[in-house]
This record gives sequence, C-alpha cells and structure tokens, in this order.
Amino acid sequence: MTAEVISIPRTALHEQVALRLRQMLVESRIPPGAKLNERELAEVLQVSRTPLREAIKMLAAEGLVELLPNRGAIAVSLSEADVLNTFEVMAGLEAQSGELAAQRITDAELAEIRASHYEMMAAYTRQDLSAYYRLNAQIHNAINAAAKNPVLTSTYNQVNARLQALRFRSNQDGDKWKRAMKEHDSMIEALAARDGAAMRAVLLQHLHNKRDVVVEQLRAENAPQAVGGKQ
Repeated sequence: MTAEVISIPRTALHEQVALRLRQMLVESRIPPGAKLNERELAEVLQVSRTPLREAIKMLAAEGLVELLPNRGAIAVSLSEADVLNTFEVMAGLEAQSGELAAQRITDAELAEIRASHYEMMAAYTRQDLSAYYRLNAQIHNAINAAAKNPVLTSTYNQVNARLQALRFRSNQDGDKWKRAMKEHDSMIEALAARDGAAMRAVLLQHLHNKRDVVVEQLRAENAPQAVGGKQ
C-alpha cells in the first residue's frame, strides 16, 4: 500500500483524511478485505491516530469499511451476491435520478454537467483513469442533484458508496471503457432533449453493463482459487 505524502490543513482534519482514504479504497490501493493499518496510514497521511480513527468511522458509516470487534477496520469486500443485489438497487436509483433530472434540470445545471463531460472526455483520451473516475462520479452526482429529491439523494449516496471501488475498476477494460463513454454521450443528449424516458433507459443500460463487467472481474479473480482448491 503506497500513497504520496500530503499536507492536510487542520480545519476539518478528519474529513480531509476520510477523503484521502476514500480515494485509496476506491482505487484499490487498499484492496478489498485488507486491514487498515493505523500506524502505517498515520505515517502516510502525516496525521495522528485521532483524526484517522474519526475518518475510518465516517467510511464505515458509508459502507466502505467494516469495523470488526478486536480486529480493527477492514476494507469491505463484496461477494457476487452482494454485488448483484446492490447493483439491482443502484440501477433503479440511477434510472429514477435520470428521469427526474431530465424533467427538472436547469440550463445552468445542464451546462455544468456538459462541461464536466468534456473534461471527462479529455481524461479518457489521456487514459487517465483516476481523473476520469473523479469526473464520472461528479457527473452522476450532478444528475442526481438535478432530480431535486433529497430523499432520493440520501438513498443514492448510501447505496453508491458500496460500489465506488467496483465502478472504478470496471473501466480498466479498454473496450468496455469506450462503451461507457458512448453511454455518457447518450446521457448528455437525453438531458439536453429533456427526454426522461431516454434518460431512464440509458442509465439502466449503463448500470447493467457496469454490473456485468464487475461480476465478470470477480469471477475471473476467484477462478484460480477454485481450480487450486480441486487439486
């Protein structure tokens, strides 16, 4: 586990630490199932253990970290069943967000999403997955915000937290990443046309495709273990 040393301002320190830890978890620099070593993380992030522990509690509330009695914190590792169940819910939330956003989005909100989309296209061209994912998440969050339903947003954020690392990894396949970009093009078109039905359809397809990629990756990772167990 490695991360560049960063200087964190004293204000809202545990929130800044949580932000950095969240990125490390999403990008699998802390892999699923790994124990969060407080001493090592405190050194890497140059903070004391108090704000670090507060940050870990925040991430546990988001579903990214699991707190185990007498064992500390570990990065959440989802089973295939967990993934299927969570994506099933997430697809519905994304579709509802998209449909409502198409009906309620303002010109200013659309312009902001379009600008983020162009930035994301540039990151895709550079093959900068980290920047691409940050902008991708920003776009999906902006679409959700444009739906203007705080209950939907709260539920969306809670469920989406469980899938962040998996959504990040789903773009590591070149062809599937290209397909995801085309789906984002269709989202912008549907939003601009204020077409709720088209927006719902493209987001459902987008999430189903993400689910399929993630399940394929999980099965590929588990296949060598299964073979080894039979020998």
